[in-house]
Amino acid sequence: MKTTIAFDIYGTLIDTQGISLKLSNIIGDQATEFAHRWREKQLEYSFRRGLMRRYEKFDTCTAQALDYTDLIFGTKISIIEKQALMDAYKTLPPFEDVTQSLILAQKAGFRLFAFSNGSESAVEQLLQNAGIRSYFEGVISVDSLQTFKPNPDVYQYLLDTTHSQSENSWLVSSNSFDIIGAISVGMKAAWLQRNPEVLFDPWGITPTLIFKNLSQLPELISR
Repeated sequence: MKTTIAFDIYGTLIDTQGISLKLSNIIGDQATEFAHRWREKQLEYSFRRGLMRRYEKFDTCTAQALDYTDLIFGTKISIIEKQALMDAYKTLPPFEDVTQSLILAQKAGFRLFAFSNGSESAVEQLLQNAGIRSYFEGVISVDSLQTFKPNPDVYQYLLDTTHSQSENSWLVSSNSFDIIGAISVGMKAAWLQRNPEVLFDPWGITPTLIFKNLSQLPELISR
C-alpha cells in the first residue's frame, strides 16, 4: 500500500506572514506584529468554535480575527481595506521550499493530499494561485464535518476519505497542535519547525519526525 502524506496548508505550505506586505501598505511598521497576532487569533477562534460547537467557516474566523486585531492595535482599518486583506489571504505565497519538495515527494510515489481547516473552495483557490494544486491527489477540508483541527474526528475523516490506514499515513504540519492531533489517532506525523524559536507543546507526545526544511521530507519518510 502506498504511503499517504497529508499536508497542512496555512503556515506549513503557504506563508501566512505573506500578508505583511499588503498590511504594510495600510498600517506601516506594525504590519509584521499585526500579521502574527491576526494569525494567532484566527487559530484561537477556530479552537473556541470547535469546542463550543458554534461552527462558522474558517474565512469567518479569519475575518473576525482581523476585526479583533484591528481593535487591539487601534489601526482603524476601513471596511474596503479589510476586504482587500481578506482577498489577499486567498493569494498568499508558498514557502520557497514547497514546489520542489512536492515534486520530489510525488516522484517518490507518495499519495499527496492537502488537508486544511479552510473550506475546500478557499484551499483550491489558494493552491491554484500558488501554482501547486497539480501535485495533490485531492483537497480534504474539515468544513465537511463543521468542526476544526485538532478534533480527532477530522483526522479519521482524512483517513476514511483517502482510503488510507493510519499506519501508512503521515501528517506534515508546522503546527504542534495538528501533529498531536494526528498522532493521537494513530497516524505518523512530521513536524516542520520552520522557525527555530518555535517550541513544540510539552504534552508528552513527540512528533514521529522533526525537520527544518520541507525538502528533507521524502528522504526521511522513505527510511
